[in-house]
Amino acid sequence: MIWLRSGVLVFLNTVKEIGATAGSVMVVKIGDFAAAAKCISGVRRDNAWLPAFSVGYSNHTKTRNDPSLNLPQSAANTLIVAGVVLLVGTGFSLIYRTVRFFHFAHGGMVAVGPYLVLGFVLSGVPRLIAIATAVLLCATLGVAMEILLYRPLRRNSASSLVLLLASLGIYVLLQNTISLIFGDDTKSIRIGPVVEGINVLGARITPIQIATICVSIVLVIALAVFLRYSRLGRAMRAVANDRELAGLSGIDSDQVILCAFAIGSALAGVAGILVALDVDMTPTMGMNALMMGIVAVIIGGANSIPGIALGALLLGMAQQFGVWKISSQWQDAIAFFILLAFLLFRPQGFLGRVSKMHAV
Repeated sequence: MIWLRSGVLVFLNTVKEIGATAGSVMVVKIGDFAAAAKCISGVRRDNAWLPAFSVGYSNHTKTRNDPSLNLPQSAANTLIVAGVVLLVGTGFSLIYRTVRFFHFAHGGMVAVGPYLVLGFVLSGVPRLIAIATAVLLCATLGVAMEILLYRPLRRNSASSLVLLLASLGIYVLLQNTISLIFGDDTKSIRIGPVVEGINVLGARITPIQIATICVSIVLVIALAVFLRYSRLGRAMRAVANDRELAGLSGIDSDQVILCAFAIGSALAGVAGILVALDVDMTPTMGMNALMMGIVAVIIGGANSIPGIALGALLLGMAQQFGVWKISSQWQDAIAFFILLAFLLFRPQGFLGRVSKMHAV
């Protein structure tokens, strides 16, 4: 995992440099009913809002004495956060394992998906068709990135740092294109009015949040089965383990990488659409989602989908239950404290394997 630890350090330094441009977050003020209602996962009770889910792009001011903090609601929020982080992290891991560089533009795909849906809906396309088409276009855009940019750079022996910077450029291009077309203000693709959440074992959870949990589980299980039992899935695992040896075995690594970009970008698009259906969207929504996904990949193990799932659960649990003792403004700090602890004491993650490969 030497190359993974080095990549993380480069990633964090780059994020620090881009600062507010790429890492801005959407802050939802709890005192504002109109804003809070867009991300509500419950109903107003005793003049306090039940905690809505957050994955880094939505912060809710809570104190340790807040009566709205309760175990069932925090557990439900954990599952919702984990579902989104799992989709983003699994897609990132699939691409990362095959190309060995940090694909910053993966965060851009999280924002591209919902904005494509918005464009289609405004054009009169039925919402379900718009969602399916947007996911397909996300996959196509991921393939285009690989063919038009990354593959030529690899054939010119570009280093992983050059590829990382190229992906950062694509992210900035995607974000600014969205801002140019749709504006920087918050947009919505939510279906219908805000309704009271369903009471599930004492927690309030909306239908779209239930769908987020179910869709993430189904898609990740389907991906795991695909990678384990299909011919293409086995080829993708072979390329991830050793691209040169896979080539000697007759595997076309370029085609495998194309498939990895298509699947990973589609998963990112689905995650962004699910988030936008629940808490609306901004052009910068993808960066923090990407960062949380990468943290889940590192603490779970980049080579293990079950490990990434455990990492997403741990991340969501630490963030949601952490607000019992400290302000939710520190949720991101909690995530990166966990990241640093794993990098120092268990860099291979929960279920990852110790790798002797060096960065390429």
